Amino acid sequence: MHDDSTREVRDSKVLAAMAHPLRRRLLDVLRVDGPSTVSVLAERTGEAVGKVSHHLRVLGASDLVEEVPELARDRRERWWRRTSGRLDWSPSDFPDDPVALAAESLVLERQTALARQWFAEREDHPEPWRRAAFTADHWARLSVAELAELEERIVSLMASLADREVPDDGQERKLVFLTVRAVPGRP
Repeated sequence: MHDDSTREVRDSKVLAAMAHPLRRRLLDVLRVDGPSTVSVLAERTGEAVGKVSHHLRVLGASDLVEEVPELARDRRERWWRRTSGRLDWSPSDFPDDPVALAAESLVLERQTALARQWFAEREDHPEPWRRAAFTADHWARLSVAELAELEERIVSLMASLADREVPDDGQERKLVFLTVRAVPGRP
């Protein structure tokens, strides 16, 4: 089960700690897989143990992750976990801060990279999974209040799926990346 607590990020230093591709990936792996050792995280991300250890210390300095010494089998083994389930921040909370722009760009690049990875690998998955994966887009005229309500409803639905106990009903379940973006624009 996932930690469903939410941390509101309002400190630019914390945002800067998150605004790095490997650190973002480490946060994702810890969110999905739970506490882990540096060596397992290095294997999972394909990065060197020293590099992963450095980035975990950066995340730890911003209280985004913490050590879990009670899980270690000996003094050399170091376990880490996220300090909260979700991280909530808005670029509007960081006006004129280049860190917010970099962080927002990182999020978009990560979402795009995961979608492209699916496109490149989808033939490796059975037909039911290829058919079930989807993308959708729509145009709607909304007020600010309606857009906020839409966000609340969609995020609530996504969180209810991400944070639930996975049923033991014999159904095959794969890890699915859920993303949504709603921005003013023109066709």
